[in-house]
Amino acid sequence: MEKIPITKAGFEKLKKELEYLKTVSILENIRDIETARAHGDISENAEYAAAKERQAFLHGKVQEIENNLAMSNVIDLRDLNNDKVVFGSMVIIEDIATGDDTKYQLVGPFESDINENKISVTSPIGKALIGKNIGDTIKVKTPGGLREFEVIDILAPP
Repeated sequence: MEKIPITKAGFEKLKKELEYLKTVSILENIRDIETARAHGDISENAEYAAAKERQAFLHGKVQEIENNLAMSNVIDLRDLNNDKVVFGSMVIIEDIATGDDTKYQLVGPFESDINENKISVTSPIGKALIGKNIGDTIKVKTPGGLREFEVIDILAPP
């Protein structure tokens, strides 16, 4: 089984999400199923059907997170060198066409979240950035066409 890199913070976040699902969400769902079942005939009970559908979703999510945790390889970011872009690096890149700067942290696929500016090392931009130094440029094929970025700075991870 191939191990997938993840930060310690990302690993802990997955564990907390799993714990919440098991100790809160699934228990609430069990109560919802019991309440819906108490309303009588379950063959035409939309509330029961919705609760059972949620049950399947929750159990699937638990399985997914357990699999992700089993495949995780926790990387200690304290030992990172800021000479070049590596897993865990915080990097500031400039879009050559627009001049806009964006700061990203390169993380594993289990913890990528564009809303938090965390991009996966397996994403097109992430792949292109790995191994680059300050001043290097990368070209990335995006849905909007070919884009070019320059590495402005490489920072220590949070």
